[in-house]
Formats: sequence, C-alpha cells, structure tokens
Amino acid sequence: MDADRKGRQGDAPRQRLQGELRHLRQLREKRAREGSRMQRTESASSGSARARLDQPRTARPGLFNLPTYDPEAFGKLSERIARFLGTGRFIVWMTVVVVVWVGWNTLLPDAVRFDNYPFIFLTLMLSLQASYAAPLILLAQNRQDDRDRVNMEQDRARSDRNIADTEYLTREVAALRQGLGEVATRDFIRSELQSLLKEMDERRDAADLV
Repeated sequence: MDADRKGRQGDAPRQRLQGELRHLRQLREKRAREGSRMQRTESASSGSARARLDQPRTARPGLFNLPTYDPEAFGKLSERIARFLGTGRFIVWMTVVVVVWVGWNTLLPDAVRFDNYPFIFLTLMLSLQASYAAPLILLAQNRQDDRDRVNMEQDRARSDRNIADTEYLTREVAALRQGLGEVATRDFIRSELQSLLKEMDERRDAADLV
C-alpha cells in the first residue's frame, strides 16, 4: 500500500508537468492562429479599395502616362547620394568647385568668363543642388525609418518569445523542485530499513520466547 501511495505521489509531478506542457502547446497554437488571422486581415485591408493615409496614392490612368521606375533601385540610389552628402569629401569637393568657379570668373580675362559678379549662375546651381538634395535626404530617412520599425517589431516578437520560454522554464523548474521534494532520499530509505530490521528482530525475539 505504501509503495502504491509513493508511486501515485511520484506520478503526480509528472502528470502536472504534462498538463503544463499541454497548456503551453495550446497557447502556442492559439498564438499561431491569431497571427495567421491578423495576416489575412492585413492582406484583405491592403487589397481593398480604401486608400491608406500613410501611403502615397497610386497614379490613375489618364491622358499622359508617366515613365515608370523601380522604387527599390531609386531608393538605394537616394541613400547612396544622401550618404555621400553627409561626408567630408562632399564638403571638400563643393569648396573646390566654388573656389575654382569664383577664381575663374574673377581672375581670368573677360573673354573667357561665363558668370560675372555677383555670380548669379553659381547661385542658381547651388540652389538647384539644394533643392534636389533635400528630397533625396528625406527619402533616405524614410527608408531608414521603415527599417528601424521592422527591426523594432522583430525585437518585440523576439522578446515575447523569450518571455514565453522563460515562463515555461520557470514552471518546469518549479515542477521539478516539487517532484524532487517528494522523492525518497538515501537517509529516508536507510531509516526505513533500520526500522524494518528492528521490527524483524523484535518479532524473532518474541517467537523465541514463545
């Protein structure tokens, strides 16, 4: 009877651990179903005719068809240009061009000058360069913001998985501790054997007396 009771007590932590594993498996399946449902909802909303405010409006067919381009290739080119504009090399080259321009139209004879003082053509070129540089820098920043948002979402999903794994390991360790607390130790077995031997000796002595 004691052996059966100890066997049932030893099976209790195993059954509890199996129940925890079954519960964790159900939670993971539920999260997977919710993720697939959200993806279907997002795809359906993106495929609907309703326009989103955070995306540019697509061109409608009209009388004039504008030339098409690859947004990814243009975005990479804009990032390369913006990265070059933010370096000291661009400042050095711009300074060299301005100095040569001013020196050419100041020191050389009037016959070879093409932009006399106050250098209106130079001002126009610098304004044109600034007008193109600003949108390219903004486009590069928008692409970087998109990458940062994707990285943050991945970090959030990774942290959620780590939290779930940590909770599972915590429950498993607690179940193992509880199970180890119910396992018979060496001292317990030794004391039981000693009491059993003592009882056998007492019965033998009682039989000899009879």
